[in-house]
Amino acid sequence: QVLLEESGGGLVQPGGSLRLSCVASGRTFSIYAMGWFRQAPGKEREFVAAISRSGGNTKYADSVKGRFTISRDNAKNSVNLEMNSLEPEDTAVYFCAARLSGFSTSIATTEERFDSWGQGTQVIVSS
Repeated sequence: QVLLEESGGGLVQPGGSLRLSCVASGRTFSIYAMGWFRQAPGKEREFVAAISRSGGNTKYADSVKGRFTISRDNAKNSVNLEMNSLEPEDTAVYFCAARLSGFSTSIATTEERFDSWGQGTQVIVSS
């Protein structure tokens, strides 16, 4: 079993930055791709960014490309999401997810391919 815990959410003004972190515990050796998803009020959860186990492959949703950066530190069992130039449309609960199978270079972008999920951290972008 893998447990994921997110942190770093909060209230930020438009144009500002936040850094989200997710730390994994448990059977962390079984983690392959990791990702971030978000769910805005009244909307379905959507893909934000993902990174392979090796860290060499990343993918972003078009809405965040160029503004968000995903990274991971396997030694610390963590994945981070650096968010810059935040917009009110980025307001959502952000979830960390881990895939427990695959290859070191594989990546996933859909919910059903991830096996473990965190509880989420709230991000509010407002003036």
